[in-house]
Amino acid sequence: MTQRSADLALAAEIAGNAATIAMGHFGRAGKSWAKADGSPVSEADMAVNAYLKGVIAAARPDDGWLSEECADTPGRLDKRRLWVVDPIDGTRDFLRGRSGWAVSVALVEDGAVRVAVLAAPAQKRLYAASAGQGATLNGAALKVSGLASLEGVRLPIDPPNLTASFWPSPWPGTAVAKPNSLALRMAMLAADEADAWMEGRSVAEWDVAAASLILTEAGGIVTDRHGAPLRFNQPQPLVHGLAAATPALHPQVLSRLDHALKTLAARRRMVA
Repeated sequence: MTQRSADLALAAEIAGNAATIAMGHFGRAGKSWAKADGSPVSEADMAVNAYLKGVIAAARPDDGWLSEECADTPGRLDKRRLWVVDPIDGTRDFLRGRSGWAVSVALVEDGAVRVAVLAAPAQKRLYAASAGQGATLNGAALKVSGLASLEGVRLPIDPPNLTASFWPSPWPGTAVAKPNSLALRMAMLAADEADAWMEGRSVAEWDVAAASLILTEAGGIVTDRHGAPLRFNQPQPLVHGLAAATPALHPQVLSRLDHALKTLAARRRMVA
């Protein structure tokens, strides 16, 4: 077994075990509280985080670690290999008893994601990908849609946003399910359940690391809001916006996102 295969097997095993831990808390009245930024965290997040941190430290002691639920440390920047983890991506859906959450595990090497697993147990789904080897959902190969024009585009957004005034024109398509998990929104593109998705805000590396590889290995394209490739294990572990789509749609999605961001910025300046 190659190192890459061993890493994928480890990621799949521990993501599955972590999903089982999370499901033990799901639908029950457990403790939760707000973090300093106002986002929710629960005892389930912490239990999953503790499990993943412990098993990765034992199995890959020389690798770095970055998780939403741990204080960041600069030592990770010296590591060639880094595990990027979101114990429960979509905690709001988890706490509401909804299925739009997942355990996200990614292995980054030299700034690029090489192994990724996304476990969504409430949906009975396990996504996996290895760089250059494709992506799967419950073992079946994934491929993005062949949609070549915006007509009929499927977007995991709130329906009113299809016609919001900050777009250059209304989206000529439909709004589909919008899980709270950002990773699952991206995975919907990989599974041909959506065609495009965008996010203007900066998001944490752990929100999208695993899903970005799953999408690209399924044939999709994802960049930051400036059109640059995503790089991970940055000093500030942030991705500055996202444009994700099928290859044919990506340039138009990126252009529309840029228009929306500039329109919103101009409106804020007028109010100020």
